[in-house]
Amino acid sequence: MARYFDVHPQNPQPRSIGQVVDLVRSGGLIAYPTDSCFALGCSLGNRDGLERIRQIRKLDQRHHFTLVCAEFAQLGQFVQISNSVFRAVKASTPGSYTFILPATKEVPKQLLHPKKKTVGVRIPDHATTQALLAELGEPLLSSTLLLPGHDEPMTHGWEIKEELENQVDAVIDSGDCGTEPTTVVDLSGDEPEIVRHGAGDPSRFE
Repeated sequence: MARYFDVHPQNPQPRSIGQVVDLVRSGGLIAYPTDSCFALGCSLGNRDGLERIRQIRKLDQRHHFTLVCAEFAQLGQFVQISNSVFRAVKASTPGSYTFILPATKEVPKQLLHPKKKTVGVRIPDHATTQALLAELGEPLLSSTLLLPGHDEPMTHGWEIKEELENQVDAVIDSGDCGTEPTTVVDLSGDEPEIVRHGAGDPSRFE
């Protein structure tokens, strides 16, 4: 049964955040709010959590998972960033973007696109997400909470708890969050490619 945490949207209670992070560290899977709708998240090396996300969302092996990072300085550990990409990503973070980039060896192989060896990264502009990441001290392995057969991501914590009661270990609700997924930009090639138009302004990459 999923635990339900009601946290303040601007000043998340440290005790609740600590309890959620303890669940993540012990192998749990959480549903949490971001600046562009809810996401599913677990720790980076959690193979069981990864498979649970695949099952919930019915994802194939080509799906790009995302490493949700606290700050720009974390990215260099997990993805390769050229000078031109550096400037573009720096100017767009934190924000509602996911960037697909070549992964470093720090990223577990099961997270990589099988052919391109790339992974998604993002830095959200959301107080609750940032509190979770600060307490955890490493990125969250994440995927947008978009269920099979649904046209839009789920946006209400209580609905998510009802729907995924036996499939996640915790639901964090901090009120309204974004209702539109991130804009996904593939920066792994010679030219930026907009993979998905979403909440972030895509014009700077077109």
